[in-house]
Amino acid sequence: MFDTLSDRLSGIFTKLRGKGKLTDADIDATAREIRLALLEADVALPVVKAFIFNVKERARGAEVSQALNPAQQIIKIVHEELINILGGEGRRLQFAKQPPTVIMLAGLQGSGKTTLAGKLSKWLKGQGHQPLLVAADLQRPNAVNQLQVLGQRAGIDVYAPEPGNGVGDPVQVAKDSIDFAKRTAKDIVIVDTAGRLGIDAEMMQQARDIRDAVDPDEVIFVIDAMVGQDAVQTAEAFRDGVGITGVVLSKLDGDARGGAALSVRHVTGEPILFASTGEKLEDFDLFHPDRMASRILGMGDVLTLIEQAEQAFDEDQKEKMTGKLLAGESFTLEDFLDQLIAVRRMGPIANILGMMPGMGQMKDQLAELDDSHFDRVTAIIRSMTPAERTNPKILNGSRRARIANGSGVTVMDVNQLLNRFADAQKMMKQMSGMMGLPGGRRKATKSPKNKRKGTKGGNNRPRTGGGGGLPAGFPGGMPQLPPGLDPNALGGAGGAGGFKLPNLDFNKLMKPPKDDDKP
Repeated sequence: MFDTLSDRLSGIFTKLRGKGKLTDADIDATAREIRLALLEADVALPVVKAFIFNVKERARGAEVSQALNPAQQIIKIVHEELINILGGEGRRLQFAKQPPTVIMLAGLQGSGKTTLAGKLSKWLKGQGHQPLLVAADLQRPNAVNQLQVLGQRAGIDVYAPEPGNGVGDPVQVAKDSIDFAKRTAKDIVIVDTAGRLGIDAEMMQQARDIRDAVDPDEVIFVIDAMVGQDAVQTAEAFRDGVGITGVVLSKLDGDARGGAALSVRHVTGEPILFASTGEKLEDFDLFHPDRMASRILGMGDVLTLIEQAEQAFDEDQKEKMTGKLLAGESFTLEDFLDQLIAVRRMGPIANILGMMPGMGQMKDQLAELDDSHFDRVTAIIRSMTPAERTNPKILNGSRRARIANGSGVTVMDVNQLLNRFADAQKMMKQMSGMMGLPGGRRKATKSPKNKRKGTKGGNNRPRTGGGGGLPAGFPGGMPQLPPGLDPNALGGAGGAGGFKLPNLDFNKLMKPPKDDDKP
């Protein structure tokens, strides 16, 4: 969503890097370009004015004039001001002292309220709560049925005494749901209310009546991040008419300019609590202003990447791999397959790589990545016998041909996978030292002979044979960042401060060319 804004800001900062000192003229020119970039991104004018004023005031202060690298200091200022606009430190849900905690969702029709209700309930369940979904949207066709389907998929109970489609009293349904939650020991009630195509008096009155009936602890406004300034104006109307306590951004995976996401916190004064980035129930998480600001400036989001990895790799899997490292056992194709499946659970590979610092410079290549490559790798490994997965050395020519036929690939594809797997095995021998596991470092250098062998050619970095072994870059309990990737060395956007991009080969992961592109 913020690609265009990120590109504009990156270009602005690039012009500053060659300057040893910034004059007032440089600061004014930079502020002017940033203002245009924000306006083009559909950021609200009051937000742009406040942002530019703060940046210019700080840029003319002592922190820039005395900086060794003024360009990096400007980037730091812009980063901090973006965090301020997005809300500073993120606020979390406020729970009632006596359960159940009541969360009321509000917003226009089509903003994603019902889907958001399912995502929020699943997220809360993962946090150890017992949520209840309440179908109080009795106007939109099939809204009740949609919520029931989402509840079934998320494993959440749904209170839906009325069929909807214009039948039933939503205020009474919402009121009765509180008693139902108490009887069934639910500690959180999520009320899905009706929306309209536009703001009207009837809509606001119904929302106020539901609010008065359930006395919610949180009134969350669901805002479609793709709508633009209309969404911000709608949020203001709900704030004044109903009284919202927080905002959720939906559809952040869209290709709109994203100005609403940057404006809503400043304009409404209410914090952004969550962000929704896709259609799946798992595409939902807490909103972190600092991480979002880092993404906009091309600094990546390593913390979110690590959190996703922790969720994708279960504890048993981590303990098993750690045990193998400590025991010095070999890394098998079965382990390789387990790690690959876990990486796939983290989401599209382009999204994973996009969270790494500096990868904003490779957006075109990331857009061409094809996840079906991992499906082919999975098919190849699953076409092997257990003995072949444990000991790939027994894979002679006839066995490789059989595996290729069984998985629908060529023998060359099988050979390339085995080459990348051999590299992964070598990486696993070094992994214990990289992860700081006890005994691992001693094993890696237990004899002078091994030490000399490991430093042959003056290069300790493992190879990435076979044309880009990305799967081989993710062994171990958690995905390992590519060699040379040090987030602490990041001094600015897009790889400033001497940041070195990871050496990735995307050839094997590119989408196949269309027929029109073939020679």
